[in-house]
Amino acid sequence: MQIINLTEQPSIMNRFMAELRDIDYQRNRLLFRNNIRRIGEYMAFEISKTLTYNDQNVTTPLGTIDIALPQDDIVVATILRAGLPFHEGFLHVFDHADNAFVSAYRMYTNREHTEVGVHTEYMAAPSVEGKTLIIADPMLATGGSMAAGYEALVKTGNPKHTHIACVIATPEGIDIVRQALPDDHATIWCAAIDPGMNEHKYIVPGFGDAGDLCFGEKL
Repeated sequence: MQIINLTEQPSIMNRFMAELRDIDYQRNRLLFRNNIRRIGEYMAFEISKTLTYNDQNVTTPLGTIDIALPQDDIVVATILRAGLPFHEGFLHVFDHADNAFVSAYRMYTNREHTEVGVHTEYMAAPSVEGKTLIIADPMLATGGSMAAGYEALVKTGNPKHTHIACVIATPEGIDIVRQALPDDHATIWCAAIDPGMNEHKYIVPGFGDAGDLCFGEKL
């Protein structure tokens, strides 16, 4: 399985990441959502380079021209709710894609909030049989939500290739995804790989709870 960390080579994405992590910038929810969305657009463009292309003849007002166009059937999936702005960024690039949504959320299973379980409650998805599946979720912390989302989605079929897209990942989360997905038909894309998690399973240094920062605190 290939792991691609897009900030290993400096680019404008570093600006987006700096603002996402900055506690002062985080007070502006609109800016936070916009930066998540922009990273989705940037990552989608990079993923687009891996697709299959064939020449297609296009008629202009003054003639015709052959243009290499993507041939893959794409499904963009996200884990509710934190993934919504990220998902939107992917749709700005893959505007012909089908969409899937999975409600998979983590729950603390002990009083000290140091052990986490994942509950999958709802899914709306087309068949992913033979398609390119992109699962977009900003945080790959424990990896439990991503693995549960993938397991739910492949009940509709076997994808041609699966791209796991996240803003920040941890080595532990990457290991869990490696175990859950077929090694030769999957790629993990991230904008950063942080060292690990704290006792409450939040990524450190990370940037906090993506869903709360995008939409406000939850009960």
